[in-house]
Amino acid sequence: MRDRLLETLPEIELIEDASLRDKTLLAWETALRESGWTLETLHRMPFTLLVNPCPVSFIEHVRAVTLTAIRASETFSEIYGDRVPLNRDTLISGGLLHDIGKLSEYEMGDDGTTIQTSSGKLLRHPFTGLELAARCGLPAEVQHIIATHAGEGDKVKRTTEATLVNHADFMSFHSILRMSQHRELAARME
Repeated sequence: MRDRLLETLPEIELIEDASLRDKTLLAWETALRESGWTLETLHRMPFTLLVNPCPVSFIEHVRAVTLTAIRASETFSEIYGDRVPLNRDTLISGGLLHDIGKLSEYEMGDDGTTIQTSSGKLLRHPFTGLELAARCGLPAEVQHIIATHAGEGDKVKRTTEATLVNHADFMSFHSILRMSQHRELAARME
């Protein structure tokens, strides 16, 4: 399983801290085992239920958000140096796990459509992802990124790492959302 996870999410290997890398892998393994999703079905699972049809898979979205946050952090480091400190390993782990709770929030319906689970209607993925990360022993800094990456985190002071993942996530979401909203620039009054 670990080899397949590393093949699917090669960004995991960018985490230099071996303990954090192992806990990030453990969270993925646990989420897959408990949810019934597989790496194959995650390539077919839409990353959001708010865009239908959704042209981006869950795996593509997780990787895009993580890489966008990494590249933003590299730009910060290049331009700001140590004046804007951040922990790259925490950023990468948080990016890779920001939507992990969707594995319990979503399920495949009988018709092959991805739908929200009954528990997912009560507890959105930032909550279930945080719980999973805590159970797998991930540090509070990574839990913070998961908990604050979506709208639920707007009332909290985000760390720099959490801010980068939050903005990368919404850059992805809003770009895809706009693709599905065809608006013809014409109107008629009746």
